[in-house]
Amino acid sequence: MENGAAPTAKPVIVAIDGPSGTGKSSTSKAVAAQLGLSYLDTGAQYRAITWWMVTNGIDLEDPTAIAAVAGKPEIVSGTDPEHPAITVDGTDVAGPIRTQEVTSKVSAVSAVPEVRTLITELQRSIAAGAERGIVVEGRDIGTTVLPDADLKIFLTASPEARAARRSGELKGADVHATREALIKRDAADSSRKTSPLAKADDAVEVDTTELTLAQVIECVVTLVEEKRAGK
Repeated sequence: MENGAAPTAKPVIVAIDGPSGTGKSSTSKAVAAQLGLSYLDTGAQYRAITWWMVTNGIDLEDPTAIAAVAGKPEIVSGTDPEHPAITVDGTDVAGPIRTQEVTSKVSAVSAVPEVRTLITELQRSIAAGAERGIVVEGRDIGTTVLPDADLKIFLTASPEARAARRSGELKGADVHATREALIKRDAADSSRKTSPLAKADDAVEVDTTELTLAQVIECVVTLVEEKRAGK
C-alpha cells in the first residue's frame, strides 16, 4: 500500500457526518493520522463557543443574546489528528468543552444562525488551508460546510449501539439515560432550520452498528484511497 502522506497523493477533502456515538471522532482521527491528512472536529468548535457563552453568563434561552455576542470569542483549532487542540481566546478548552453542562447546551447555541454562519466560515477557511487534504467531521459538513468535498461519508448506528458506546466513554453513565439524551439531541439537530443534521445525497452511508472501530476505520481508509486513485 502506498504511503498516504506521499507527495504524489492528491489532497482530498473528506467530510464525515453523523450523529453522536457512531464512532465518528475516533474514525476521523485514525483515518487522518493513517493517511497523513489534517483533521478538524467541528463539534468541538460549537462546544467551544457554547463553553464561552456559559462562562460569560449569556442567557442561552435567548437566541438574540447568543447572536449578539457570537463574534466575540476567538476560536483556534489545531488540525493534528494525534493531538487535536482547541483554544478560546488563548485558553486551552479541550477538557472543559466535554462537560455535561456544555453537552446539554450545545444544541441550543449551535441552532442560532449567526453562530452557524461564523463557525461555518471558520471551518471552510481551515479546510481551504489544508495543503495535504483534511478529514472534517461534524453534522452538516457534506450538506452545508463543504458541499463540494471530494468524499462524503455518513456514519450511522442504532440508538442502542450508540448509547452503549457513549456510556462507555462517559464512565458509569446510565445507558438508558444516555440513549434518551442522544435521541433528544438528534431530534434537535435534525429539525433545526439552519444546517440540520442530514445525509448528503452523494454521501456513502456506513452503518457501524455491527462493526468494530477497526473495521469502520478500514472501510473509510479504503474509500479515501479509492477517491485519491481516481476510481
